[in-house]
Amino acid sequence: MSELKEISVAEFFEKNKHILGYTNPAKALITVVKEAVDNSLDACEEAGILPDIFVRITYSGENLRVVVEDNGPGIKKEFVARAFGKLLYGSRFHEIRQSRGQQGIGISGAVLYAQLTTGKPAVILTKTADSQKAYKVHLYIDTKRNEPVIEKEGEEDWYMPHGTRIELEIVGSYVKEKKQSVFEYLRETSVINPHAKITFIDPEGKIYEFKRSSNEIPKIAKAVKPHPHGIELGKLLAMLKSTNATTLRRFLKEEFVRIGDKIADEIIAVSGFTGSEDPHSFGRSDAQRLLEAFKKVELLPPPTDCLSQIGENLLMKSLVAEFAPEFVFAVTRKPKVYSGHPFFVEVAIAYGGEIKSEKAILLRYANKVPLLYQQGGCAITKAVESVNWKSYGLEQNKDELPMGNVVILVHLGSTNIPYTSESKEAIAIIPEIVDEIRLALQEAGRRLKEFIDRKNRQQAKKKKEEVIVKVLPLIAKKVCEVLEKDSFEVDRIIARIMGYVHFERAILERNGFKEVTLRVYNFTKLRRDFKVVESCDGEVKAENAKIFGEKFTTISWNVSLAPNEEAELKYLLKGRILNKNPIVEGLDASLISGATPAIDINQEFSAKHETAGD
Repeated sequence: MSELKEISVAEFFEKNKHILGYTNPAKALITVVKEAVDNSLDACEEAGILPDIFVRITYSGENLRVVVEDNGPGIKKEFVARAFGKLLYGSRFHEIRQSRGQQGIGISGAVLYAQLTTGKPAVILTKTADSQKAYKVHLYIDTKRNEPVIEKEGEEDWYMPHGTRIELEIVGSYVKEKKQSVFEYLRETSVINPHAKITFIDPEGKIYEFKRSSNEIPKIAKAVKPHPHGIELGKLLAMLKSTNATTLRRFLKEEFVRIGDKIADEIIAVSGFTGSEDPHSFGRSDAQRLLEAFKKVELLPPPTDCLSQIGENLLMKSLVAEFAPEFVFAVTRKPKVYSGHPFFVEVAIAYGGEIKSEKAILLRYANKVPLLYQQGGCAITKAVESVNWKSYGLEQNKDELPMGNVVILVHLGSTNIPYTSESKEAIAIIPEIVDEIRLALQEAGRRLKEFIDRKNRQQAKKKKEEVIVKVLPLIAKKVCEVLEKDSFEVDRIIARIMGYVHFERAILERNGFKEVTLRVYNFTKLRRDFKVVESCDGEVKAENAKIFGEKFTTISWNVSLAPNEEAELKYLLKGRILNKNPIVEGLDASLISGATPAIDINQEFSAKHETAGD
């Protein structure tokens, strides 16, 4: 029998780097960039800093050099080596809160991959706000001991007031214009992190800038204690051995969330203990009794301040900025629980406009991180494919993504994402999670259907109007000729047939003044409330109107008309009218005839794009 040896975690991943996502050169490059960018985003957010992240990839002989730089708080000198050169160091593994990474392997795994493939050290430059100079270190990882080895270190000037820069040379392959590429990863990262600005320079020197679309820093998730319904036997045994509590009652109240005096007494009674037992003395059978009691006692779900949602408005703004659609809608579901772990689902749909795709573009995210691989084996994909998208106006083959110019974004946030593997590329099919995704997709789908139906009605109405506009003047002209009458304008007749709110402006010049009359007709089937605005250059007199302005004068009227009701708005002007047609606020452009719809600068987003309030 061969001699048994203990190996370190670094040595294990040295021989099993595929487990961390380093399966081929193209994927390895994406993984390295991902780990560094995730680190930067986490550091900036926890320090309350809007992230500015710079990524550059260049060729170094046959290898690739990756540089990722951020404007985060920097790292104190004494922590740098272990933060980058020791696997599982500084881990959030024991924290129960939503975070991008929890294993503590990410960036040190990238350092290890660089070391294994090129033999080159990682070069880290970091500076805190209270430092005059930046600390620079070249380091390796001693895989036998899982400890950092500093090759050289020193201080140097750096233009950044604070931040961190990491440089790695790796064996990798740069792929352009594919779903699995560095560019796509950064693009999708910018969509789900609208508060971040990311600048990317590819190996050919081309610069891409993913701009910040929000100045709002996401809420930081708080760490919480374990929930009794999410505990397994082995974990419970470990907690019993390591607790500082001296009695079972204190153990329950101090080590778990949602357990107070009343619930602790109930658990103790159901389990058959007295509450005064020393938890350190508990064996497997005792822990099993406690675990069974947890299942029988009704508990409140875990608190949700351990989660950090993006929010509907930011999701919509982000999709508008990236894809320029004509419709966008987002849903953020209330947090739920699976196996004691709180989670939430966010879904956003963008449709039409500049989106050009035969099949739906699916953007999958877990804790604000894009999932680029294993789409077919992911719970998000299964949930999207299971929805009957034909009911919502899209074409779809059975059990496939819908067809058409549409982007579907799904974000799952949780204290414990159930990934299918250590490389964190797909989400396991958990029924509670799939059901929540489906409900969110169906809600967004209903809004999409309303938009598509309304658009189809407007298109049909437009075609009808085009026919009427062509035919009615010819009929009117012929009738006037037969009856020997003067010709007349048919715009009001067309507006009545089409069901518009119609506007006419009449101007009579007298004694140097223009007597202006605006006639408004409501030919729709509903009462309409809106504002009519005229912009003038000169002296203005008007009754029942608001007049304001300095260089130019603006006149506005608040109008409310019942169906088939009309109104006259009058003013005197010594000067000129600046707007060609009356300007209308508060009416859909598709209902207006003879006037120009206003674009409120303060509500540009809602005016240009369909939202929940439309």
